[in-house]
Amino acid sequence: MSKKMLCSKCKTEPATLILPRDQSKVCKECFFYIVEDSVHRAIVDHKLFTKGDILAVGASGGKDSTTLIHILHVLNEKYDYGADLHMVSIDEGIKGYRDESLDAVRRNQKKYGWPLTIVSFKDLFGYSLDTIVSLLGHRKTCTHCGIFRRQALDVGAKKISATKIVLGHNANDYAETTLLNLIRGDLSRLKRGSTIITDSGYGPARIKPFKYVYQEEIVKYAFLKKLDYHSVECPYAINAQRGLPRVYLNQLDRVASWSVLGFIKSNEQLQINEKKKKKLIAKKCIKCGFLTSQKLCQACVLRQTLEDSFSKLKIKIEEDEDEDEDENEEQKEKKEENKKNKNEKKEEKQKNKNKEETEKELEIEKEKN
Repeated sequence: MSKKMLCSKCKTEPATLILPRDQSKVCKECFFYIVEDSVHRAIVDHKLFTKGDILAVGASGGKDSTTLIHILHVLNEKYDYGADLHMVSIDEGIKGYRDESLDAVRRNQKKYGWPLTIVSFKDLFGYSLDTIVSLLGHRKTCTHCGIFRRQALDVGAKKISATKIVLGHNANDYAETTLLNLIRGDLSRLKRGSTIITDSGYGPARIKPFKYVYQEEIVKYAFLKKLDYHSVECPYAINAQRGLPRVYLNQLDRVASWSVLGFIKSNEQLQINEKKKKKLIAKKCIKCGFLTSQKLCQACVLRQTLEDSFSKLKIKIEEDEDEDEDENEEQKEKKEENKKNKNEKKEEKQKNKNKEETEKELEIEKEKN
């Protein structure tokens, strides 16, 4: 980029950045304004929340949630939203990963002065994600985590009486979800996946102010603002199904920067003719009391699967221990028998020796006589 090239927005400052969404060349301050204004426009145009709303902002400690927290903090003061902002973090129990990211969350909690609520898988469901993986394997780790995370977020939001849950899903996340649902042929989720507000009727609505902000824009914003975030990826993310769509979209973005927003805009205009479905009625899960459309919520179904797996594992361990005990008893008996045989041989040897000595003494005595 030429040093003499001016910002395409303000026309006065040197352009130092390329805006990922349209490849326009802008200065740093204009870049900050464009990203922040994208979030502001999404909030205002889609009426994501109103004055007095209690917002539970999902705080993972990563760059997306940390940038979201910073921008909401800035905009809430700049435009006087009047929103009551809280951080809600989920501790899945991933050793060596989540503990470090929660440290970043705590540092930001002190920086912005927001209340922080942490909900752990272990406390809420009785199992950490590491334990779940050890019981059920790596194959559906992200699915299992997603089921528990959704309910944990609702529980955290309920603790603070939140009226909305705010998530850091960005434009790339939306495009990946669209492509993934197309591959799966999941038409219902394909349409639902395009909405900026998700309201299941079972808890606070989830809103995503980053819907039109590119992943690369968030990375640049966080870097240039020197935000404090945890940059290490989840160790289980390698098993995520969206890995392939992500690679494809990244490759496509290099030759067509508009492709990410193109996926989003196309999905928003998509008309799907589905057979009229029976309206689902929210009712309480018979086990945990959480609202669901079934007798058991997904979290309780998964928890039952884990309990069954744990019971089978416990039985196997007990059987192995019984086998070890039998084996040890057998070895003990064999050892005692060997010891007995050894003692008997020793006694027999001593007897023979005594006999030989006695015979020798008698022979000597006989010669004397």
